[in-house]
Amino acid sequence: MAMVEVDALQVRRERRGDEAAIARVNDAAFGQPDESHLVDAVRAAGHPAISLVAVLDERVVGHILFTPVGIESPGPAIGAMGLGPMAVVPELQRRGIGSKLVEAGLRECARAGCQVVVVVGHPEYYPRFGFREARLYGLRSEYAVPDEAFMVTELTTGVLGGRGGLVRYLPEFGIA
Repeated sequence: MAMVEVDALQVRRERRGDEAAIARVNDAAFGQPDESHLVDAVRAAGHPAISLVAVLDERVVGHILFTPVGIESPGPAIGAMGLGPMAVVPELQRRGIGSKLVEAGLRECARAGCQVVVVVGHPEYYPRFGFREARLYGLRSEYAVPDEAFMVTELTTGVLGGRGGLVRYLPEFGIA
């Protein structure tokens, strides 16, 4: 299989007209439509989100979504986003495209003033981007997920120090 020249890859914000391509990427990557339905529902609800696509040869080959999450914790509000879903078309997985999406997305979150990003994902994959088990910070998900799969990274160092709390996702996440 030929290596993809990821240097030619462009990561940019989702644009009007990308919707069908984003759905195709998510459906192909996950083998079913739950994630694309979630992305469509978040978009339709008008929630502030960071939605990025990876484009190679004018074709959308990857997608990542960050949506606001609430952290029920004493003290001042913590600006937090949830990462997910993140998808790359199957034939181009394990080529660095997902990493470029995560890195670009975390930069966008930081630029937007986000202090914390949580993810439910593969514990072998996300630590390379600074994610650690959320329970180490006293955080727990509103959903029943394994401790090792629920992770967090601080974009503002120390913001979670001694805080902890329950992480709540947008209502659309409970529909899938």
